[in-house]
Amino acid sequence: MARSPQPRRRSAPPPRGRRRRSAPVPLELPAVTPAAGLGLQPLPIVAPAAGRRRRLVQRPPRRRRLSWRLLLAGSLGLTLVWLSRGWWLPSPPPPQMILVLGGDVDREKAAARLARREGLPVVVSGGTNPEYAHWLFEQREGLPSHQVHLDYRASDTVSNFTSLVDDLRRARIRHALLVTSSDHMERALLVGQIVAGSRGIHLTPVAVPCGQLCVKERRRRLWEDGLRAVLWVISGRDLRDWAEGHLVPWLGRAGLR
Repeated sequence: MARSPQPRRRSAPPPRGRRRRSAPVPLELPAVTPAAGLGLQPLPIVAPAAGRRRRLVQRPPRRRRLSWRLLLAGSLGLTLVWLSRGWWLPSPPPPQMILVLGGDVDREKAAARLARREGLPVVVSGGTNPEYAHWLFEQREGLPSHQVHLDYRASDTVSNFTSLVDDLRRARIRHALLVTSSDHMERALLVGQIVAGSRGIHLTPVAVPCGQLCVKERRRRLWEDGLRAVLWVISGRDLRDWAEGHLVPWLGRAGLR
């Protein structure tokens, strides 16, 4: 009698549990040998630091940089045009007054003779003491007191103009005769063209000969006062202390003396 086939027993599955993770196998990279005869050294492989991302520096668009340059150039151009408007304005009227810069008695004597001849009012900025000035203009030259104005607010060439230009503009002065010594005229005229020119006032130089008493001024002093005048026009303040601390050393290094 044939036996019936017996069912096969399945082997019991292995007990379930946590699988152990195998230890990471280090990645072995083949060494890069230098090429023969080239003297090349193998480059080390540097892995990027975890958790850090490289930040890309974004440069401003070229169009934006170009617009800033155009804006800067336009601002400088407008500033130069505005500072020099006393030069390119329509021809000024005849002289309306005489502006004398103090510092030498001969300047006031020449201005007194000019005022008597032309009949123009005189403004003396930082001149001699009031007693001598009144005697010179009124008694010696015979000018009426209302024709002479003495102003003692100035302490140097730049303040000769900065202390007066707003008063002259309110008086509607557009043309003045500038009287000073011949060795002082170049610097005084430069400062006056910047400061008075910014208010639309034209200056005509009248140099007083100084003969053997002339003292040649240094170029450095000319540039210093010119820069001070520009800064005053831009800011409305005399930045003399700041200019002496910053601009004067720069002028010395640039050789503008």
